[in-house]
Amino acid sequence: MFLGRVIGEVWATRKVSDLEGHRLLVVEALDTGSGPPAPMVTPVVAADPLGAGVGEEVIVAFGKAARVACGGDGDFALEAAVVGIVDGHQLNAGESA
Repeated sequence: MFLGRVIGEVWATRKVSDLEGHRLLVVEALDTGSGPPAPMVTPVVAADPLGAGVGEEVIVAFGKAARVACGGDGDFALEAAVVGIVDGHQLNAGESA
């Protein structure tokens, strides 16, 4: 999982049936300032079952956790999903956002 900010949306008129009805967001990882960043590719396209908006901070899960978050038993053709919309967080030495 990682903490990120929604920076855009993706629309696709042609996609696999598993993605029908799923909103797709572009999420960029936030720099949490807690050491070297985890090796990941960002931005990430993530399915959004929660209704996050551009500019909001979100929690993104990968793999089976992401597929289960979008419903069913996790057999979906997606790799990342928004699993939380962040109200606030605290970083090193009391910094908060």
